[in-house]
Amino acid sequence: FLQLMITKLQYQDPLSPMSDEDFVAQLAQFSSLEQMKNIADGIKLSNEWGFLQMQSINNTMAAGLIGKEIKANFKAVFADSENHPNITYSLEESAASVNITIKDENGDVVRRLTFENIDAGSTTFKWDGKDNLGNTVPEGYYSIEASASDYEGNEFTPSLSLVGLVQSINYRDGAGYLVINGTEIPMGGITAIGEPGSLTED
Repeated sequence: FLQLMITKLQYQDPLSPMSDEDFVAQLAQFSSLEQMKNIADGIKLSNEWGFLQMQSINNTMAAGLIGKEIKANFKAVFADSENHPNITYSLEESAASVNITIKDENGDVVRRLTFENIDAGSTTFKWDGKDNLGNTVPEGYYSIEASASDYEGNEFTPSLSLVGLVQSINYRDGAGYLVINGTEIPMGGITAIGEPGSLTED
């Protein structure tokens, strides 16, 4: 602010100096801009601290869920060379076939799996972390889509959900993920919490 004011004074025309009214008005404008910038910087800093505080609270809550029984929905799983995730889906009725489509972060299909003659209820399988060509996929999160057909050819959508005990917590990018039956679940996917044996699967 002072640099702007001094520069303006240095370059003003001495034969036609700025009037007191104009000078005061511009000083007020400069002062207002400076205050607005300070407010904006303060809000940004407050938001950053708020985000870190929320992450800290979520991580603390996640640790307290170890050993609890959780019911949760999920849309993606994390896979790397050592982590072959379990994928759980639930059927309200028996299905002649269930199709599982796994996509990478770009939305490209990396694996399609088909299971036949599946009874109603919850089913879990382990994805080997490989694509349709048998290659191990790169480390990262992969979205899961499920579809099913009954014995009359009618299509319906299985539920990507599970019930199980929280075994551990994995932390990535400052966020905590619950590990349930070998599947990572974000905190936002939890739909119910209870003591072991208190929750039943649909």
